[in-house]
Amino acid sequence: MTNKTPSGRKTLTGAPINPLPSDVPYSTISLCPECSAKVDAQVLEKDGKIVMEKTCPEHGFFRDTIFSDAELYHRVMAWNRDVGCGVSNPAVTDAKSCPDDCGMCNLHVSHTVLANVDLTNRCNLACPICFANANVQDYIYEPSYEEIVQMLQTLRDSRPVAGRVVQFAGGEPTLHPDWFRILTKAIDMGFSQVQCATNGLKFAEDGFAEKSRDAGLHTLYLQFDGVDPGLYEKIRGRKDLLDVKMKAIEKIRKTGMKIVYVPTIVGGLNDDQVPKIVQFALDTIDVCSGISFQPVAITGRIDEAEREKMRFTLADLANGVNSLGYTTKDDWFPLSCTTPITELIQALRNEPNVMVSCHPLCGLGTYFFVDENRKPTPVTRFLDIKGLFDDIQKQAEKLKNKTTFKTLYNNLSKFNLFASANKHFDESKAPEGLTLKKLGQTIEGLLDKRAGRGKNDGTYTYKTLMVAGMHFMDSYNYDVERVKRCVIHYSAPDGHLYPFCAYNSGLVFRNGIEKQYSVTKAEYRQNRAVKVV
Repeated sequence: MTNKTPSGRKTLTGAPINPLPSDVPYSTISLCPECSAKVDAQVLEKDGKIVMEKTCPEHGFFRDTIFSDAELYHRVMAWNRDVGCGVSNPAVTDAKSCPDDCGMCNLHVSHTVLANVDLTNRCNLACPICFANANVQDYIYEPSYEEIVQMLQTLRDSRPVAGRVVQFAGGEPTLHPDWFRILTKAIDMGFSQVQCATNGLKFAEDGFAEKSRDAGLHTLYLQFDGVDPGLYEKIRGRKDLLDVKMKAIEKIRKTGMKIVYVPTIVGGLNDDQVPKIVQFALDTIDVCSGISFQPVAITGRIDEAEREKMRFTLADLANGVNSLGYTTKDDWFPLSCTTPITELIQALRNEPNVMVSCHPLCGLGTYFFVDENRKPTPVTRFLDIKGLFDDIQKQAEKLKNKTTFKTLYNNLSKFNLFASANKHFDESKAPEGLTLKKLGQTIEGLLDKRAGRGKNDGTYTYKTLMVAGMHFMDSYNYDVERVKRCVIHYSAPDGHLYPFCAYNSGLVFRNGIEKQYSVTKAEYRQNRAVKVV
């Protein structure tokens, strides 16, 4: 089976879309880990795992595990609905090959859901596993305030869906000299969610969290690799880092902002921390809204045995969380399964809306509904997610292209939008206090962060905890069809948007862009000295 035969679907600019396979085996295009040349690859099931095999004419045969549990893989792929159609104003309009002609191009199948803007490659840590290599470069990449505004404008100008959620990253983004000014500008430009990916060091300082909140910051994606202090010396090079993070969490708690913990998981190093991190998130549910596990991307030359030991897939993540006893394989689903909700909203509004149309293997997760005793219940235990989404999809199909419904959305509460949940909701299995009405309000809150904002007592929505993993690719498991469907994009100072796994792995567009828009460390120190004077 192959996915190279055109599906008949096309992007908004007319490029053919290759269909995604529903199951293994199938063929795709990957890269040689040694020379980055494109090579044919086969994805198949072996010994209960899903593996990718490929051969480079010059560098030989490579095999890598892309999903360590074949049974769970089949469950995930059963959710597959490939509905993306790209953007109508790509910067590269005549691309012939992915990922070579990147920047968002006419071949890309998804629009931006979450945008990253790197503010600097400087960092106040020296983490050996950092894909940005912030402290080992011989240059400083730190766009000016004006360049950053233009990068934000590129996102807002994207069509048919303007960029709405931005995450400032790096390096350590809080080190940028215009940090607070940039936050305020992002809000002024219309971004509905402003986030930052941070190690938390600056937020442990007095007043920094409050000032960031007041400038417009909503959510912190906090680097958090476990609850064992010794791990941080191995992974991040600083043994007191957990204590610093705990101080930051306490200060963030006082501001009312939310934290998403971001653990980088390396097999054989900190994979035992997965259930402990989930429990820690439950214990801090008052300040935590989710966990975004990131299995390590393996770069550089490494033999197969060592790589197999380090490799940590989304199936390993699910099994690690399941060891707590709250979840089973039945409770996990790909992040892309939410597309029916978007299609219904689009039909009701008669306009495009943000759609998580990534490849099913890009992200896997579940939602916990957490009661007052911090006991989690997976949403799948009391809500038939598949049945609900199938019903929503049918409603969306009925309403498509019916302009008479254009004003219906304004007259229909979001709770009524999800009234079909009634037949799929079993209140007897729901956590205490979760009624159908409360469930509707909570769904509204997940889709619109402004929902219930006037209620400051936290009673409008039920407490939830997203537990998910995003498996960013490296050259060993690279799949061009996944790249085409990426929904996490970098906005760069060259005016282009780049998929996460094209910017940071494979051909690594990050390197060329940063060098083009950087200065030497000596020049940077001199320029900073002039500005200070």
